[in-house]
Amino acid sequence: MVSLLDNIVRPSVVILQLSVVLGVIFVLLKVVKFYQERKKILKALEAFPGPPAHWLYGHNRLITGDKMLSLVVSLGEEYPYAFPRWFGPVLPTLVIHHPEYAKTILGRGDPKPPVPYQFLVPWIGKGLLVLGGTKWFQHRKLLTPAFHYDVLKSYVSLMSESAKVMLDKWEKKKSVELFEDVSLMALDSIMKCAFSYSTNCQTQSNSDTYIKAVFDLGYLINKRIQNFSYQDAFYDLTRSSREFQDACRRAHAHTDKVIQERKMLLSNNEELDKILKKRHLDFLDILLCTKDENGVGLSDEDLRAEVDTFMFEGHDTTASGISWLLYSMALHPEHQARCREEIQGIVGNRDTIEWEDLGKMTYSTMCIKESLRLFPPVPAVSRRLSKPVTFSDGRSLPEGSQVSLNIFGIHRNRDVWEDPEVFDPLRFSPENSAHRHSHAFLPFSAGPRNCIGQQFAMNEMKVALALTLLRFELIPNASKPPTLTQQLILKSSSGIHLHLKKIR
Repeated sequence: MVSLLDNIVRPSVVILQLSVVLGVIFVLLKVVKFYQERKKILKALEAFPGPPAHWLYGHNRLITGDKMLSLVVSLGEEYPYAFPRWFGPVLPTLVIHHPEYAKTILGRGDPKPPVPYQFLVPWIGKGLLVLGGTKWFQHRKLLTPAFHYDVLKSYVSLMSESAKVMLDKWEKKKSVELFEDVSLMALDSIMKCAFSYSTNCQTQSNSDTYIKAVFDLGYLINKRIQNFSYQDAFYDLTRSSREFQDACRRAHAHTDKVIQERKMLLSNNEELDKILKKRHLDFLDILLCTKDENGVGLSDEDLRAEVDTFMFEGHDTTASGISWLLYSMALHPEHQARCREEIQGIVGNRDTIEWEDLGKMTYSTMCIKESLRLFPPVPAVSRRLSKPVTFSDGRSLPEGSQVSLNIFGIHRNRDVWEDPEVFDPLRFSPENSAHRHSHAFLPFSAGPRNCIGQQFAMNEMKVALALTLLRFELIPNASKPPTLTQQLILKSSSGIHLHLKKIR
C-alpha cells in the first residue's frame, strides 16, 4: 500500500518541482529581457539632456499641477526638440515639442499604446484610441463611412438644434461658466448625430450625471498618469481607485442604455429594414449592423468599447475646443466683431446655419484654427515604439521606448511660431500657411492614427460659433480668469467664465 502511494506521490512531486523551476526560469528570462531593453533605452536617452530627476520620484514633483503646461513649454525652450520625463524611477518617456520630431513619430502609426493608455481600458475598453495592429485597422476601416461627406452634411441641422437649446438657456443669464453648458450641448449633439438618440440632457436637472462621470474619470486618470511610479502597484487599494470604478459605472450606465435601446429597436424587422435602407448609416448603426467578410459582427465587448470611446471623444474634446474658442473671442473683441460681420453677411436674416454656410466662413475658420493652436483640446498624445526610430538630427530610440508628443508645446514653439502667445488668426491665411511645417499644427494629431472625427468637430465648432455670435457679444469675466490645466482634455481648473450681452 505504501509503495503504491509512493509511486503516485513521487511523480506528482517531480512535476510540481519541475513546474516551479520552469516558472522561476520564465520569470528570470523576463527580468533579463526587461533589464536589456531598459539598458538600451537608458543608453539612448543619454543623447537627450533634460531637467534633473529625483532618484525615486523622477519628475513627478516637478512637472505637475496647473503649472505643468507652462513648465513644459519653458523646458522645451531650454532643451530643443525633446527631453526625457521620468515617471518614478523606472518609466521614462521622451517629451517631443518640435514638429520635425513629431513628423518622424506620427508618420509611423505605431500600433502599441503606451503604458498610461492602459489606464483608460476599464472605462472605454479597447476601442480605436487604445487598439493597435490589425484590429485597430479593421475598426478604423469599419467606422470611416460614419464620417462620409454626405453623413456630416445631414448633421448640421442637428448641431444647430443643440446649440440653440444652449443659447436659449443663456437668454436668461448675464454671465455663464462655459464648460458645463457647452459639454451638455456637445453631448446632446453627439447623441443626435452619431447615435440617433434624442435626449433632453441640456434641460433635465439630473442629466449631467454622464458629464460629471467623464469629468471625474479625466481627472482621476490624469492624476494617476502624472503620479505614476512604483506606488502604482498598490493603486487598486486606494481611494482614487474606488472613485474611478464608481465613475466608470456611471459612464457605462449611460452608454449601455443607448446600446440596449437601439438593439431593441433593431430586433423589430420592420425597423431594421428602414435603417438598412438609409443611404448612410450613423455611427451606432454601423457598429450594430456591419459584418466582416465572414459574416461576423463586432462582439459585445468591441461594440461597447467603440461606443464608450466615441461618446467620450466625440463630446469632451469638442466641448473643450468650443469653450476655449468662445473664450478667445471674448478676449479679442476686434476678431469677434469681424467674425460676427462675416457670419451676418453669410446668413442674412436667417437665424439658422446650413451646410453651405460652413465653407464660406473664411475668417471664422482662421479664428477657430488659431484658438485650436493656443488651446488644443488634446494637449498631448503618446506612443510606444514598435521598432527603432532615428530622428533627423541622428539621435535615435530603440523599440519599446515611450514618447509623448506635447501638442501644446509644439503649438507654442518659438522656432516655428512668431510671437506664439499672441492670438493672430492671419497665421492661417493661405499665404502664411503655405510654407509652414506640415506638423507644426496638430489639433487632431496626424498620420494614420489621426482623429477620425476631426471634420465633425470642425463643423460643430463653426455652427456653435456662428449661432452664438449672432445672439450675444462675449465679454471676459476679469474677476474669474481661467486656469489652464491638462487632464486628458485641456480644461480650466477654475472654469471658463464669460459675461453675455444680447445682440438680438
